[in-house]
Amino acid sequence: MVAAWAVCAALAGCSTFNPPVQGPDDTLSGRLSVQVDAHNGAPARNVSAAFDLRGGPERGEMQLTSPLGTVMAQARWSPTDVVLKSSDGEKRFRDLPALADEVLGEPLPLGALFDWLRGKPWAGAPSSPLPAPGAGFEQLGWTVALERRSEGWIVAHRSAPPAVTVRAKLAP
Repeated sequence: MVAAWAVCAALAGCSTFNPPVQGPDDTLSGRLSVQVDAHNGAPARNVSAAFDLRGGPERGEMQLTSPLGTVMAQARWSPTDVVLKSSDGEKRFRDLPALADEVLGEPLPLGALFDWLRGKPWAGAPSSPLPAPGAGFEQLGWTVALERRSEGWIVAHRSAPPAVTVRAKLAP
């Protein structure tokens, strides 16, 4: 989901791509909104897109679609590289964090995001549950709220400047 924002933030144009390959249980789709607060002279940013995410942090693909239904970007990644296709052409990165760092300029826990969207902490770092049962957890400096998960909502928030809020509404 944060990878989606990073891609959205970098793109203003539209382009056409083949749709991602359909996968079984490793597929997530829905709507995504990312808000980054203003910080150190940089303006606040807010981006929304529909997303189709397949795979996981090691290998996968994501397609982002504008609210009007136009494919904005498609990213594919494997253990050896990350490829981003947009109306600006194709660009390669060594990994997902490199994509986020260059496009967004923010360190984001993209590896954890895949588990967070599935409503669970990432196994790669310690986490602690929020006080209310089923409310969510804290991990890597982020609070992942799961109170409305039964409705498909996942909200991740980082308070450290610049504050970032990621909201995902997963498709049923």
